[in-house]
Amino acid sequence: MTHFRKFTAAAVLASLVAGAALPAAAAGVDAATQEQLRTKLTQEGYEVRKIGTEDGLIEVYALKDGKKFELYFNDKLEQVKNGASEN
Repeated sequence: MTHFRKFTAAAVLASLVAGAALPAAAAGVDAATQEQLRTKLTQEGYEVRKIGTEDGLIEVYALKDGKKFELYFNDKLEQVKNGASEN
């Protein structure tokens, strides 16, 4: 294997490893905030499925009464947007 091929293989491997770490970092919501949201939404009857971030807001995927919801919160945990689907 030539020096160039070794370098290329190492660069590809490094980018794959770095790319695998992105989803966890993209979540960007600390554990305490996630727990606060889970507690709040559970008390309101939601079943929280996933918490992450989108466009500077905290995005929560949840179920309630058989419907799927996308809920968005600001950094003060105030709900700013709600999207329900028919499924």
